[in-house]
Amino acid sequence: MTEPGDRSVDRLRLAKQSIRKQILAARAALDPAERVRLSAAISDSLIELPELQRARCALAYLSFGHEFSTERLIAWLDARGCTLVLPRIDRAAHRLELYHVHDPVVDTLSGVWGIREPDPTRCAPAAIDAIDVIIVPGVAFTLAGDRLGYGGGYYDELLARWQRPPPRIAAAFDLQIVGELPTTVLDQPVDVIVTQSVQFRRPEP
Repeated sequence: MTEPGDRSVDRLRLAKQSIRKQILAARAALDPAERVRLSAAISDSLIELPELQRARCALAYLSFGHEFSTERLIAWLDARGCTLVLPRIDRAAHRLELYHVHDPVVDTLSGVWGIREPDPTRCAPAAIDAIDVIIVPGVAFTLAGDRLGYGGGYYDELLARWQRPPPRIAAAFDLQIVGELPTTVLDQPVDVIVTQSVQFRRPEP
């Protein structure tokens, strides 16, 4: 017999799945040329953020599929001499391992779900205390800083490792902003959200 708590968890999971499906479909429907244009506009806003302007070591990610393209942002970080850290999925441990990456083209391989990840034979592990800023992927966000990921929980686990985390910044298209999201205490928020038309900062607790 299902306990009430279990029913609540199931409702939460189904609600997240429904929102995820809706947003992913809308994002996939964007015209490719429009996606490129919006990604460039978002990148231009991102690189003006003081958190990125002063960062010496940034944890970012290599975009895939229909995501906001991180290519322009990563090129800018490299041009200004910022150390780049990228995540690699460890499915056995169900966590993200972090590595320093000098050249995202040469030093990465196609990994889980086709996402390009650091090649551990070429890249050195990165310590979390060296990271000044985190660029966080996600499916949907609220203007309160709530985040809905892809469902694996990898980034929630990663972001929970810091006692005092560096600024967590999300880049997204306008269509990824929703009024509210079902969340639990395990869901990690972001501090700044940048879209093509909005820049939001979560109030200090």
